[in-house]
Amino acid sequence: MIVPCGVGHSGISIALGRRAPHTAGMDPVELFTDRLTLRRPVVAEVPAIAAACTDPWIQRYVPVPSPYTEADAREFVATAAREWESDESYAFAVHAGGALAGMAQLTRKGTGLVELGFWAAPGQRRRGYTVEASHRLCQWGFDTLGIHRIDWWAVVGNDGSRSVAESIGFVVEGTLRQRAMLHGEPQDWWVGGLLSRPA
Repeated sequence: MIVPCGVGHSGISIALGRRAPHTAGMDPVELFTDRLTLRRPVVAEVPAIAAACTDPWIQRYVPVPSPYTEADAREFVATAAREWESDESYAFAVHAGGALAGMAQLTRKGTGLVELGFWAAPGQRRRGYTVEASHRLCQWGFDTLGIHRIDWWAVVGNDGSRSVAESIGFVVEGTLRQRAMLHGEPQDWWVGGLLSRPA
């Protein structure tokens, strides 16, 4: 099962590093693959986001509120818009045939460094959508954001997230014991990196 990397009140990424200041802002863009459209999440997607984030797998591996409500989804959409404008983070809703298939995001963590996060909606897994969307997003990141590295983190045991990352070309570099909290408990985390644009 494809499962997510990280999502929080301020976006998909786990806050594991210090952001570099960026103030220029960026206009939202749309990205495309053969099967998918990626674009900034909008208010119309709130019910679908809320429904997805009640999924047990997302609740297990992603630091989202529990229970997750439409109010939480509205806050996520509003935060995504603000972070696009402040050039801090770039959230993309992933669409397949008109349905919300998941979410993917790059978040700035330092000069030349961003972090990848993603989740897959229930009913849209095992179709390769998360790999396809995240691969395209990483291409865009290297093409557009002036970066030299993309970080990926996942709680040890989140084999779906690791599989997605390795499929894109991330090298899993190690395990950091009790590196960050999840659901109020310290967790061990895998860390990986991507140093060049995936082909």
